[in-house]
Order: sequence, then structure tokens, then C-alpha cells
Amino acid sequence: MTTVRLEKLGLFLSKPLALLFVLIYLSQAVFIVILVQDKFNLEKQIDFQRKRINELEEKLQILQVIEDFQIGFSDEEKAELVKVISSECDKYDYDPLFLMALILTESSFKRGQVSSVGARGLMQIRPFVGRSLADKIGIDWEGAQTLFRPELNIKMGSLHLFEMILKFRDVRKAIVSYNLGETALRSRVRLNKPLPKSFLNKVMKNYEMLKEQYQT
Repeated sequence: MTTVRLEKLGLFLSKPLALLFVLIYLSQAVFIVILVQDKFNLEKQIDFQRKRINELEEKLQILQVIEDFQIGFSDEEKAELVKVISSECDKYDYDPLFLMALILTESSFKRGQVSSVGARGLMQIRPFVGRSLADKIGIDWEGAQTLFRPELNIKMGSLHLFEMILKFRDVRKAIVSYNLGETALRSRVRLNKPLPKSFLNKVMKNYEMLKEQYQT
């Protein structure tokens, strides 16, 4: 009789203890979930802040190059140049120093440049090419003067270079084509003539110079 009562008492006591253990387990599980969630959110915030820092450092790098080489631009125009160069490099996955090396080679970052063959602006685009590029980007073409708007010139030039890279599947040929013209380069390739190296070498030399001076 006493044994039965003790067994019943043990069973009676075991239920609350089991419930207590379940509650403790659940509370620990919830606590762990909260910790994991907090850790995940913290990592997201850290990644976001790291990305923002990298973006700011890149824009500062672009600004430093512009400040050192530009000729004829106001502070407001410099800020716009930083914005558009950063945006176009993100869009086409260019190294900003590479794109600026091309600009430096084409126009020396000088405002209002016009070449002997009529190429205009920072990235030295000829009007018939600019009109076609403007249509693709959705820019209102207002004649050759459109090419003297720095932000539009860079947008058109960045697209033109990207198109050459896609067509030739070779960055070096794309650079040569950008300067020589697509038709002229295809003719040389068809006739198995060597690629002209002068412009390409200048771009690569400027690129190496910018990397040496401004890359952290």
C-alpha cells in the first residue's frame, strides 16, 4: 500500500518536473534563436556599412584623380563627374581607374576638347557615333553639342567601350577599336595586320600610373 502511494506521488511529482524541463528547454531554444537572429542582423549591418565605406573610398579616389588632372571644371561639375564615373563603373564592372585612364588618354580631362577628326568631349566621341549611343541610352540628342555635356559624354563613352568589349571579346582590341573605329579594326583583323599599339600603350601606361599613385 505504501509502495503504491509512493509510486503515485512520484508520478505526480514527475509531471511538473517534466513540464518545467520542457519550459526550460523551450526558453533556451527561443533564446538561441534570438541570439542567432541578432547575429545575422548584426552581420548584415556590418556588411552594409563595409559596402558603404568601400563606396565612399572609391568615390574619394575618383575625386582625387579628377582634382589632380581636370582642366576647366567647376566644383559642381567635378562632383557630377564623380557620380557618373562611379555609376558607370558599377554598371559595366569597370575599374574606375581604368575608365579614367581612358579619359585621361583621350582628352587629358580637359573641358571642351575637339580632335582633328571631330571627336568631342572627355571620351572623344564623334557625333555620328554619339547619336547612335544617345538613342540606345535614351538621351535626348541635341546635335554635336550634346557631347560637351560631361556626364552624358561619359555615359555614351562607357557604353561604346562595353559594346566593343562584347563584340571583340578582348579588352585590348576593344580599346584599339574605341580609338581606331570598329570597321577599321575589323579590316585589319581580316587582313591579318598587326594591331596599332600606340593608343593602347598610352591607355595602359596611364592605367598603371593611376594604380600606382591612387590605389590603396
